[in-house]
Amino acid sequence: MVTPQEKEIIKCLQEDLPLEASPFKRIAEKIGMDENALVEKIVQLKERGVLRRVGAVVHHYQAGYAFNAMGCWQVPEEMVVKTGEKMACYSEVSHVYQRPAHPPFWPYNLFTMIHGKSREDCERVAAKISQETGVEKFTLLYSIKEFKKTSMKYFTGGGSYDG
Repeated sequence: MVTPQEKEIIKCLQEDLPLEASPFKRIAEKIGMDENALVEKIVQLKERGVLRRVGAVVHHYQAGYAFNAMGCWQVPEEMVVKTGEKMACYSEVSHVYQRPAHPPFWPYNLFTMIHGKSREDCERVAAKISQETGVEKFTLLYSIKEFKKTSMKYFTGGGSYDG
């Protein structure tokens, strides 16, 4: 069961965080609680499984990173975890995830999102990743248009069931 106060916390967390040094303090004030109590409540919600995670959505184009390349990597299954961990260490990489390969048409099983200010930046990062990991079989797919950059919204009051 989610309390009314917890619903308010969830509503606030699914919106953009205030761009300031203490965003949770601002949220706590809005809800009428102490910042430390808010953070503790967020931890409890996560521990109870009500929240899966609290994460940021970066708008890469607005941040000056106009080029986004999905690196598609062909990695031996026994090396996926170690290789993925190495790839995730690059500051230009925002996501690393595994998906099943479908040879011979789609041999790739590990994916990275590489962000750069130019196509050459993305290619340079991919080349460094390839060299460091020893993964030579890869391709880069570039974003053409961003269609969606939003998350689910809960407890909005618009439906017949508001949890």
